[in-house]
Amino acid sequence: MSGFVSFVSAGPGDPELLTLKAVDRLQRADVILFDDLASGPILVHAGERAELIAVGKRAGRLSPKQDHVSRLLVDHACAATRIVRLKSGDSGIFGRLEEELRALDAAGIDYEIIPGVPSACAAAAAAGLPLTRRLTARRVQFVTGADITGDLPEVLNWSALADPGATTVVFMGKRTFPRLAAQLQAHGLPGETPALLAEAVGHPEQHLLRTTVSALAERLAQSRSDQPALILYGPLAPDGSAKSALEEGSKLDAARRVAFT
Repeated sequence: MSGFVSFVSAGPGDPELLTLKAVDRLQRADVILFDDLASGPILVHAGERAELIAVGKRAGRLSPKQDHVSRLLVDHACAATRIVRLKSGDSGIFGRLEEELRALDAAGIDYEIIPGVPSACAAAAAAGLPLTRRLTARRVQFVTGADITGDLPEVLNWSALADPGATTVVFMGKRTFPRLAAQLQAHGLPGETPALLAEAVGHPEQHLLRTTVSALAERLAQSRSDQPALILYGPLAPDGSAKSALEEGSKLDAARRVAFT
């Protein structure tokens, strides 16, 4: 008899942001296959007898291929009763969830999907920002800054991404953001548009940088850390001005650093 797989969304990394259902599945799991960003204190909730298997993928690091991860998931589901596939953020947002679901469907294995706090929402909350604003930010859009090769995707909706009335969240985009920003400005987005670089969201190493699109592009072109990050840009300041965003952010950043010490 095949086992049952729970796709558990771990949120951004802070164990206090786990849902009650996520904790329950971790505690009862026989096997937990976890991502690199869904480990550490999150795994404290795993049962004492659970087998823990790291299958995380990180850019620029030796990582298991996706087909290997899917095969492991199926193999363990055929040998154990309760399997947890632990993914960071919300598993349905740039988590390659569909490929693993297809593998389970092909093998006739049942599963459930447990949502979690998206890292984009956690980043905005950490910075004290709403993702939407009445009249100035009526739309939120998520985009990946890297295709399967790690390069900037060739096909992007530039008019949508350069919309000054939308809050845009870029996943996996630190390396490609300088080129992305150049295209955004070429399509009409002002370089002074407020931007937020949120690194290691939900972890003790969390760092928030409030800046502008052009300044962030210049900074990332010169140097960047290897911490996982999100980039938010758009009407992030109360009056839509970069100056307000910078002043507001400097106070919040200091408060966040104190909270983690």
